[in-house]
Amino acid sequence: MNLLSVGRLTIVAAGIIALAAARTGGRTADVAVKERTNAYASIAASGKFVALAWGASATNGSTDVYLAASRDGGQVFGAPRRVNRVPGEASFSGEQPPRVALLSDTAHDPAIVVVWTAKGPSGTQLLSARSNDSGGSFTAAVPLPGSEASGNRGWESIAAADGSVAAVWLDHRALAAGSDGSMNHAGHEHGGTAQQKTDGVARAQLSKLFFAKPGLDGSAHEIAGGVCYCCKTSLAADASGGIYAAWRHVYDGNVRDIAFSKSADGGRTFSTPVRVSDDHWVLDGCPENGPALAVDREKRIHVVWATLLPGSTADAPPTLGLFYAMSRDERRFTPRRQIMTEGVPRHAQIALGPEGQMTVVWDEQAPGVHRVALARGTLNGNDGIRFTREALTDSAPATYPVVATTAAGTLIAWTSGSSGQTVIRTMLVEKPPVDR
Repeated sequence: MNLLSVGRLTIVAAGIIALAAARTGGRTADVAVKERTNAYASIAASGKFVALAWGASATNGSTDVYLAASRDGGQVFGAPRRVNRVPGEASFSGEQPPRVALLSDTAHDPAIVVVWTAKGPSGTQLLSARSNDSGGSFTAAVPLPGSEASGNRGWESIAAADGSVAAVWLDHRALAAGSDGSMNHAGHEHGGTAQQKTDGVARAQLSKLFFAKPGLDGSAHEIAGGVCYCCKTSLAADASGGIYAAWRHVYDGNVRDIAFSKSADGGRTFSTPVRVSDDHWVLDGCPENGPALAVDREKRIHVVWATLLPGSTADAPPTLGLFYAMSRDERRFTPRRQIMTEGVPRHAQIALGPEGQMTVVWDEQAPGVHRVALARGTLNGNDGIRFTREALTDSAPATYPVVATTAAGTLIAWTSGSSGQTVIRTMLVEKPPVDR
């Protein structure tokens, strides 16, 4: 099928609303649970099989995890299935959606593992569930090892690694008890009190980055302290079991830059964190704008993130810019390269294609519009790359995009529509030509 020649089609059945329309870039479809607010998507793909997970909230605020699967690379999705068995237990935001990973099976569809943040008796915890029947049903949810401690946690990322699933998350167990013994969940640093502002670096040391493997008791351990809480983490794995993590770290002076670490032993230990770029973003608060990470077949490490830039003129206020850097040796990253945007960029994600191709997606805010954009580029033999930007959306508000490479092309999903009436909109973009 020529994706650019698809006409307009609307289907409503079994709780799924699909919409296909001719549009520059590819075929779009809306996936949603009826009479719910649908938001915060994640995608995992393996060849033609795609799993799309998201949160769906009722008018009373009750939120559940749903998943829809595709067997044709993301052109058509089946009916949504609820993942969590306890109704309304999920807790989501744009930087902490439910996460999904696939465990390949050469004879059958991949197994699906979903991890999400849930309400707990003394804060939040992380739960996981698995489907062995292509998303038709899910096991009962079990806590991620190490996530049942008091306090809040979330902003997790997961990846399939050497036949199992690995996970990292941000953890505030060290801030769980206040000076009076009461629970303290005010760790998000959105301004905070004067004392929190003056003690931002010291307080950040109590925010931890944790690692564990679902279903593997005793696998949980701390990777780093001093993390910027409320920014999403990013996790990736290579074909030989290496596990790579990126997050926003709080450095001396309240500087919030991107950090990176690798495990070469299945997650048991991690290397000393490396600073990806000296951006010197000083902030008394959390930008809610974490990095995106991917690793290619040659084990080159690709990181995309947003950071603060000075205004274009002396009178212009500072703004955010979007950047890319790469490493071949896990210790040094190339100088950052700016990806051009037409608005304030946030919530970047990255997917790798064949022959060094990359797709970066983000949402950007400009006067009167909140849209999703992408940039595509191909890494050349000298590790150089030139990104070309394209806008994917126009009038409808569009936020929190995610992206994956499938056998049919590049699949992008985002939260689309006005507040309280959002759906998950997907777009399948044709494979771009190789441009070196």
